This record gives sequence, structure tokens and C-alpha cells, in this order.
Amino acid sequence: MNDRSSAPCRVLFVCLGNICRSPAAEGVMLSLVREAGLEDAVEVDSAGTGAWHIGERADSRMRSAAEARGLTLSSRARQLAIEDFERFDLILGMDHDNLRNIRTAAPAGTEPRAETRLLSSFLDASWPEDVPDPYYGGAEGFERVLDMLEAACPAVLDELVSG
Repeated sequence: MNDRSSAPCRVLFVCLGNICRSPAAEGVMLSLVREAGLEDAVEVDSAGTGAWHIGERADSRMRSAAEARGLTLSSRARQLAIEDFERFDLILGMDHDNLRNIRTAAPAGTEPRAETRLLSSFLDASWPEDVPDPYYGGAEGFERVLDMLEAACPAVLDELVSG
């Protein structure tokens, strides 16, 4: 996937506010990258399509669910930026609305470097196409999101490093 042989592959996970799904995806992916010893080969980040939570930590319920699985969510929310389309190799939206917003934000008149896809493109058909937003639900929603992310992220990592 990365045509810059010496530069790391870069993946950006995007949801609406960057406080639930995308920081959790970032945490899952960072854990996999560390386990594989690929810290110099893969860069991971997350962002939101909206600006409501800029600077905030991940939702406390998502942090708790992640910590119970041995994951640390330490990033701060930020909004998707025009520069992200050139900085990243792969930008993954958590649902169809996010993907549409990502593609709308892409620079007009140029072919951005980043490929944009749904995260679920790395899951089999037994999973839903959209990673559900757990924000307004109970604890089981956060667990379900983490289940989906833990199922998808190994395939994302494999694609990034195998090209």
C-alpha cells in the first residue's frame, strides 16, 4: 500500500466526534503494531469529522472498556484536516455517514494520496457494515465496537505491511 519504501505506512481512523470508535480503533491498532514490533513501520492516528470534542480524551466508558482488554486510549480528539489526505495512506471511516463526510472533505480537483474506505471492508459478512456509535447506549455497545475493531485491525495491519 505504501509506495515510499523508507517511510512508514500511515492509517487514520475516523468517526464523528473522535471520542469513541476512532480512538478505540487507534488503540487497538497501536497495540497490534507494538506486539508485532512495527513501531517504525506503521503510524496510527484518529480524527473526527466534527469539531465538538477537539482536545478531549476518549469517552470514559470507551476508555474503561478498552482498559479491561489491556488497551490504553491516550489520544486527544482532533478534527479531520485537509493535510490528512496527503499524510495518510489509508483513511478508514467507521460508518457510511463518516465515509461520505471524509470523501466530501477531500481536496477538490486532485487525486488525494490516501485511499478512503469503510473499516468494515476488513471484516467478513457476519459483521455489520457500519461500526455502531455506542455514545447513546449502554456498556454492551462499547464492547461490541471493541469486538469489531479487534476483528478488523489485524487485517488492516496485514494490508498495510504487505502492500
